[in-house]
Amino acid sequence: MNVNRRHLLCATASSLLLPRFALAQQNQTIVGTWGGDFGDTLRSGVDTPLIKPKGIEVIQDIGAPTQRRTKLMAERQSRRGSMDVACLADFDMYAAGQAGALEPITEANVPRSALILPFLKSKFSIAHIYSAHVIVYNTEFVKTPPKSFADLWDPKYKGKVGLSDFLFTTNTVVAAVVGGGSPTNIAPAQAKLTELRNLDAKVLPSTEAVAAALKSGEIWFTIIAAARAYMWRKAGIPVDRVIPTEGGFPTLYEAGVPKNARNKANGLAYLNAMLEPAAQTAFAEKLGYLPTVSDAKIAPELNARIGFTEAERARMLKIDYAYLAQNQVQMLDFWTKTLKS
Repeated sequence: MNVNRRHLLCATASSLLLPRFALAQQNQTIVGTWGGDFGDTLRSGVDTPLIKPKGIEVIQDIGAPTQRRTKLMAERQSRRGSMDVACLADFDMYAAGQAGALEPITEANVPRSALILPFLKSKFSIAHIYSAHVIVYNTEFVKTPPKSFADLWDPKYKGKVGLSDFLFTTNTVVAAVVGGGSPTNIAPAQAKLTELRNLDAKVLPSTEAVAAALKSGEIWFTIIAAARAYMWRKAGIPVDRVIPTEGGFPTLYEAGVPKNARNKANGLAYLNAMLEPAAQTAFAEKLGYLPTVSDAKIAPELNARIGFTEAERARMLKIDYAYLAQNQVQMLDFWTKTLKS
């Protein structure tokens, strides 16, 4: 009798808690993102001022982009995914969109997507922030700045070029261009990467490692986002940037909503908030990445430090994501065997 009564009370209590649990989940948005400065700026520029007032709790699911992409792809056949928003770089987002893992973005479900600059528009994600991979160099050791990517192959800089392992795709395309190829013809890259290895180029495991090597003078040059030069200067590292004569390599960070998101409406609302002018300018001021919407204005002096002239934009390399996706395994294999061996 007592046992049955206890079971009844437990069952009753559970039934009362379930609606509250379901409501709590509905009032959450799980955002898969980077940690560090990126996650902090999302929190201060989007989560707290724009999403929290709507009664929605943002939970950041912090991890490496490869893990996030893998999770997104692996879960696409599941009834419910573990993220409501996935933040990824352009290459990874392209792959997820092609695999059918993302909810289509329209002006109806993300109204502010109408204001995204035309050259940054995508069907399955929003362009959040952008910059370009260029040459960044230590101004204490380099008094005459390089003019082109090809200058990094000059023997007088032997042992002074350092490259991020994470940016193997960019570095391979740059090598191809220097060798006479293009972003859609990477065949010449192998010979040029081999040449770079023979010049004792260093492969560094992270962005932080590149910054440390530049600061110490272990390396004098790297290929990385222009935004990093802005961030590193603010941190006291003596660096500047050069947009090479061959053109910069555009780099774009995006956000999308998985098709099977638990709270799809919250995820889409989050994307819309990411495109608000205040959120966009926060990333420009703190991280040096440019806004992607037409009504987000930054101060002229800041634009001079992080932006690009019309001529520099015109000569940016034209990236074919489909071609690079088809060749990415080959690029990584050669990169690993050549530069990291």
